[in-house]
Amino acid sequence: MPLSIQLLNKANAREITGWHYDPPYDFYNLNPNEIEQNIKYFLAPRNKFYSIFEEPREFVGYCSFGEDGQVPGGDYSMPGLDIGMGIRPNLTGQGRGHYYVAAVLDFAQRMFAPSIVRVTIALFNQRAIQVWTGVEFHTVDTFEY
Repeated sequence: MPLSIQLLNKANAREITGWHYDPPYDFYNLNPNEIEQNIKYFLAPRNKFYSIFEEPREFVGYCSFGEDGQVPGGDYSMPGLDIGMGIRPNLTGQGRGHYYVAAVLDFAQRMFAPSIVRVTIALFNQRAIQVWTGVEFHTVDTFEY
């Protein structure tokens, strides 16, 4: 099924605020008392959030490019494009991660033409680590948050 990536809109940003992941991925759940603040953050142009759609127009996830993909404690001294991603909770763990990541990497190359692409992944998130190593990313550093 083809994917398309488009600038995140308010409706999709609002949908993300209601996503709830099961442990240990509940780390990524957003505070339900901060819905409007989170929507504002998602829509701020400097955060570069985009929607991922499976055709025809099924919202399946999002990606971000830049500072949103960084976390405190990481070494970001080397220039590179940081990528953040989130997939709708009911679609995780189904073996489609490589498909989503490949589309996001292709989009990043076309949109930003980075010389280096980087992701920061929590050590407990073995699903994401497996997906990204499966597309030939490798661990450069680990740190505690």
